[in-house]
Amino acid sequence: MYQPALAADPLLEPLHLKKLTLKNRIFSTSHAIRFGVDGLPQDRYQRYHEEKAKGGIGLTMFGGSSNVSPDSGSVFGALNLRDDSVIPVLAQFADRVHQHGTAIMCQLTHLGGRSHWRAEDWLPTVAPSRFREPLHRGFAKEIEPHDIRRIALEFGEAAWRCKEAGLDGVELHVHHHLVGQFWSPHMNKRTDAYGGSVENRARFGLEALAEMRRLCGPDFIIGIRMAVGEGDGGGMSDADYLEMAKLHEASGLIDFFNLTYGRIDTAVGLSEYMPGMAVKLAPQLPFVADFRKQVGLPTFHAARINDLATARYAISEGLVDLIGMTRAHIADPHIVEKLSEGREAEIRPCVGATYCSGHGSCIHNPSIGREKVLPHAVEPAAVKRRVTIVGAGVGGLEAARVAAERGHAVTVFEAAPQAGGQVLLAAQLHKRRDLIGIVDWRLSELERLGVAITFNCLAGEGEIAATTPDIVIIATGGLPDRMEDLIPGAELADTLWELLENGQAPEGEVLLYDGIGTIAGLHGATTLALRGAKVSFVTPDRNAGEEATNIERPLSMRQFYQAGVSLLPDMQLVSVARADNRIAATFANIYTGETETRVTDRLVIENGTIPADDTYLALREASANKGAFDMARLTAGETVVDADAEGFHLFRIGDAVSSRDIHAAVLEAFRLCRAI
Repeated sequence: MYQPALAADPLLEPLHLKKLTLKNRIFSTSHAIRFGVDGLPQDRYQRYHEEKAKGGIGLTMFGGSSNVSPDSGSVFGALNLRDDSVIPVLAQFADRVHQHGTAIMCQLTHLGGRSHWRAEDWLPTVAPSRFREPLHRGFAKEIEPHDIRRIALEFGEAAWRCKEAGLDGVELHVHHHLVGQFWSPHMNKRTDAYGGSVENRARFGLEALAEMRRLCGPDFIIGIRMAVGEGDGGGMSDADYLEMAKLHEASGLIDFFNLTYGRIDTAVGLSEYMPGMAVKLAPQLPFVADFRKQVGLPTFHAARINDLATARYAISEGLVDLIGMTRAHIADPHIVEKLSEGREAEIRPCVGATYCSGHGSCIHNPSIGREKVLPHAVEPAAVKRRVTIVGAGVGGLEAARVAAERGHAVTVFEAAPQAGGQVLLAAQLHKRRDLIGIVDWRLSELERLGVAITFNCLAGEGEIAATTPDIVIIATGGLPDRMEDLIPGAELADTLWELLENGQAPEGEVLLYDGIGTIAGLHGATTLALRGAKVSFVTPDRNAGEEATNIERPLSMRQFYQAGVSLLPDMQLVSVARADNRIAATFANIYTGETETRVTDRLVIENGTIPADDTYLALREASANKGAFDMARLTAGETVVDADAEGFHLFRIGDAVSSRDIHAAVLEAFRLCRAI
């Protein structure tokens, strides 16, 4: 039921920065979405940010670590603001965002030792002192005085280009980039005017800011993105960070602080700095709130602020002045619009899967990065049809949601007693329960749209025919691949799926063989170990969870080792046999071919799924399209249904086609049904 938002909602209050008024207190931070073309934010990049502006956000910041100098080579898809050719592109970008009443700012940086000499033009990287960052692995030379003068000016020139293009402001990225490397006594061993005391270590960054202010004038908004502390093992104390902030505030060169907490120079540090579902909500907010009490400038903050309740708390309690919901806006760019219209329950949740950090799209919002061909808004269909969907896993639920939004009459059959399919199992894995939000949101939307699901129904040709469908979509998913056609004796093994489905907690020694390297096997091993088993993880890959994102994998591996799981990489399962009351599994080293046999109480296999396609195959010949469709039209966002054909059209999606992931199933459902 429609309920208008409270006028006094603190999230909808404006914020004033000099002459700029932000229409609300929600923003999206700069991040490396990797949509740039030749280092420029072209059409795809702009559409991605414009969608947030359409959705009502007050400020969108872009250009996660936009480079200002040629020796700051892009190592994670960053933009380049090194010459004036960027100005017309930025001007177009600013116009697109401004037309929706949203402000737009860019982040500037020099990566220093956080880059690599192999990046782009193979120029030597620079740092305050000789330095090698663990993540990017390249040695940087000690920066020379002429480099310092050059780079400070390049910061000023890049800021001027942003101002000339009509952007509302910029921020300088400090933390562990070149400016932050000067700040840190761990990375800065200099004995000249740029090393030693806090004042000296701040000198280079202040010189860069002075150039930015000189070329942009007093009214242009300039801020810094800095940490308030690093936690255990950091190279700089919390007291030094506060002193740095006060120095910058007293300089008069900056207008806001964008505050974070943690480290980004190690794999684990970056995973905690940009946390996913393995970390609690708003983990950095207490540190930022304490820091804010000691400075006077407006403060911004973002880190796993996934929901409006947390965001509202941060603003209403005065913990920060502007709250970032960056990944939440990747899941749903229309958060503010839905809030202001009293439709908060319709917001698609960010579940913290970090899929966006590795694949450039949300795990369950397929429009992200595809705005041109797959717009977020689902328009009503000109001709209403009867759509029958078999399977209520995430693909089937998405198909039902989109078809219902189009105005079609939707019937959904599900063989199980509840919806969710494999996501129900995945959510049982250690630290993965938030995945259930993908299912819950779609069930809520189907309730709003009046779509019912018939459960405990193994729909066959008769049940489907009784619905007199125009469109039939098979979303029956898959069944666990036991590898019986590849591995002699594999029938003696269990599958991870079966153990999760039965709620079993195996005792004794367990060998978990992961043949595909997804996050499921990695977390499956941790889950079984925490349930009491002594688990050895065997994989033909060089490591566990090879397909996990760079943000997700480090904390997953920490949990894996903390649970006591042992790792046996580079080993291919070749046969399974009985050994008295135990199981003997034989593995071959993928490099040498040498074999070894391990005897265990239980062998568990994780090798994806085999399509459950019996219903599809039974219907294929009777369908109007024989299951075929025009792939080019589908990927272009166009309809693949022939309106003049007689009989029903048949399609299958998700794991009913091939073993893949949640995003693949949602994408197929969305682009098929939004054009029916």
